[in-house]
Amino acid sequence: MTTKCPPSTDVADHTADASRAGAGGTGGPPNSAGGGPGDDERLARVGLSRVVEPGDLAALQAFDGMEVLEIWEVLRQGSRGFERWTTRFAEAAPERDLERATAAGVRFVIPGDDEWPEQVEVLAEAGQLTRRAGVPFGLWVRGPANLRQVLERSVAMVGARASSSYGEHVAAELAFGLSENGITVVSGGAFGIDAASHRGALAGSGVTVAVLACGADVSYPRRNSALFSRIVEEGLVVSELPPGCSPTRLRFLARNRLIASVTLGTVVIEAAVRSGALNSAGWAEQCGRPVLAVPGPITSRMSEGAHLLVRERDAILVTNVADIIEAISPLGTRLTPYPQAPRNPTDDLSHDLRRTLDAVPVITPAPTTRIATTAGLDLETTQQSLQTLEALALIHQTPTGWRLPPTTP
Repeated sequence: MTTKCPPSTDVADHTADASRAGAGGTGGPPNSAGGGPGDDERLARVGLSRVVEPGDLAALQAFDGMEVLEIWEVLRQGSRGFERWTTRFAEAAPERDLERATAAGVRFVIPGDDEWPEQVEVLAEAGQLTRRAGVPFGLWVRGPANLRQVLERSVAMVGARASSSYGEHVAAELAFGLSENGITVVSGGAFGIDAASHRGALAGSGVTVAVLACGADVSYPRRNSALFSRIVEEGLVVSELPPGCSPTRLRFLARNRLIASVTLGTVVIEAAVRSGALNSAGWAEQCGRPVLAVPGPITSRMSEGAHLLVRERDAILVTNVADIIEAISPLGTRLTPYPQAPRNPTDDLSHDLRRTLDAVPVITPAPTTRIATTAGLDLETTQQSLQTLEALALIHQTPTGWRLPPTTP
């Protein structure tokens, strides 16, 4: 049996007001319960978001091929074979959920809305089994930004909760740089790498999106409440769970598929061999999105998962913002040049010139014959080479012979 969604103690309970408003109340969002076109479908999706757990494979199989309104009607009638969900259906109250959401500043976005991110529909077929992942019935969104627009250029940044100072520093720096380049940073709002990524994006004056495994009106973890408040002011908090729902382990795993599907790529920063971050990476692979991994110290257990992704699962190793932008950009664009050392004045010298230069002493000048012997070259070649090197200001001639100038490194 699926887990119940208990009301959260982090927000005010608006159930009583919503119950008084009822189905014909006037307190709901303009696009949800006002009698306009699509309202029946919206209400059905609201209800199903409470009745059916995110990513529930049994539901995907049972409801395969059915339209949303048809699913809602089957559950309403209590049809045989659907008892798994009818127990929770008895407590579903879409109008109440919409009223509670409105009071908390949360809106419900469904397919067909301007804000709906169509890339999430890759979840219809993502996974090893057909329709294993499942497209959300809708998304509960809190914040001023347009969900579809901010996700058009977005990157997921995930990693360990028990992160190191190295991991948090790298996450914040990368998120800051991505934000400065107009790329939305998406993460899960948890401790460690998630929180560092959100803070880095906010420091870069960009947009960040927190995808939660609880209701969008619930601050979890509670100690990140101030961070969520900042995100809501400038970005978005998103969930496929209705208001008041508490997090569970399976909901965190389902949340990972949502993060992977709506972004252009997933960056893993510090992850143990068994971790939620690697689960997110797996969903990114299933969704056809690039997986990127930041290397860490070989002595760190928290970096073993990231190294495993590179070694065994063809993840792209990234060390800076430019690497990430290249990986998520169309093929052949935004290419990152290979790192190169600064040019040295001796880089373009011929082989004979190099041998001659190597034979010139640092302190005590040497005559041409001595240099020719040391270099293993004939006297004429050595003389020509010495003159060329002098013209390049790489050596200096004295009355007693040749030597390197004092300023030569």
